[in-house]
Amino acid sequence: MSVRKGEEDFSSLLNREAKVSVGIVSADIIRFTLLAIYEARGTVTFAEQEVRYDNGYILWKSRYYKELTFIPEHDHGYFEIEDVVIGVDFHWERKEPQKFEGNLRLVAYRGKIRAINIVPVESYLESVISSEMNAHAPIEFLKAHAVISRSWLLAQIERRKKEKANRPNPFTSFSRSDSQLIRWYEREDHTLFDVCADDHCQRYQGVTRVSTRAVKRAVKATRGEVLCHEGAICDARFSKCCGGATEEFSTCWEDDHKPYLEASRDADKEHDILPDLSEEENARAWILSAPDAFCNTDSHQVLQQVLNNYDRETTDFYRWRVEYSQKAVAGLLRRKTKTDFGKIIDLVPLRRGTSGRISLLKVVGTSKTFTIGKELEIRRSLSESHLLSSAFTVERVMADDGGDIPVRFILHGAGWGHGVGLCQIGAAVMAYKGFGYKDILSHYYHHSKIVRLYR
Repeated sequence: MSVRKGEEDFSSLLNREAKVSVGIVSADIIRFTLLAIYEARGTVTFAEQEVRYDNGYILWKSRYYKELTFIPEHDHGYFEIEDVVIGVDFHWERKEPQKFEGNLRLVAYRGKIRAINIVPVESYLESVISSEMNAHAPIEFLKAHAVISRSWLLAQIERRKKEKANRPNPFTSFSRSDSQLIRWYEREDHTLFDVCADDHCQRYQGVTRVSTRAVKRAVKATRGEVLCHEGAICDARFSKCCGGATEEFSTCWEDDHKPYLEASRDADKEHDILPDLSEEENARAWILSAPDAFCNTDSHQVLQQVLNNYDRETTDFYRWRVEYSQKAVAGLLRRKTKTDFGKIIDLVPLRRGTSGRISLLKVVGTSKTFTIGKELEIRRSLSESHLLSSAFTVERVMADDGGDIPVRFILHGAGWGHGVGLCQIGAAVMAYKGFGYKDILSHYYHHSKIVRLYR
């Protein structure tokens, strides 16, 4: 494929399949098993291995290294790492052994050993699709996910190249003053690898998750396909459940408008009128109701075939409710923000996005008033792990004998995740209803087109 006008941004990716480096785990001790013959530093080895962090170095077989790379003797070597953490900081966090294909790179970095998997993009995608969602999901949904996961990944790789070449700190994702904390979570901390293996980027659990023929067929059928807008690969974000309306990019990350990530009603055309959910009255009415939407489903058949087992531990995600006592919410906010508010008088949404998600929340306390943003920081501040989303309304429950201090707060919420781009539950329901993957993509990513970079 030749380079066309406007496609210079990703010309380095044309006509070839790239490799991706994925950060898997960081620990003092990493135990792993080489399931084929591997070579590292001139040593041919296999079977069980152990590396330890020791004063800035990796200790392996009584020798010290700054880094080690294990390369399989043949093309398809595999290794298994013990105690890989999944769901980091979420309520389903746990450890499990995971099996990977390709190269294993170990680096001594910031007081730990970092384990990095280097693998071809298309192999990476087979794992992502099986890790993000159930490998038995409808084929058209799997194709759509293959395209957006490939798009997001290659967009991040290209972005990282530009950051290295032009400016080491292209944006600031954190600012704090006496009156507010604004933070969003991007990938600027990934200096050793392209992407991490958890929800911070895309779930990648190697070949541990069962990859079905349908997954392999979906990746093969869309091989090299990405979404593009005006000559650049789309930063194709996605979340679990939008709650009936998708969100804009700038609500959750830097103030950068992306035309292909716009407000959208997650429904058929006859139900596609979306009220202005940035208005508080509209947002409250929307969240306290349950409008028709693709992702408004309680079909056991759909959810069982779409969600992996740990995701099915989360229920009532289209509309949900969380209740806190005064003591609980005051303690939670104090620990999470490192700010003593005294007793909490109110939680006031100052700014909402196109899905009703709050990007600025004012916490009013007896000792201090403070503003928190953006979307994920609000979710982290009001939960031991994460609230399902920041699309919520606040109900204050006062004591029977009156007074100005609420005894309880009830949060009524909508959706699961940031809501930007493709809604995984909604897209899966669309596939069940007979929509093809191109229709699904055009529904969630306006003004974009599919381009095949390589075959």
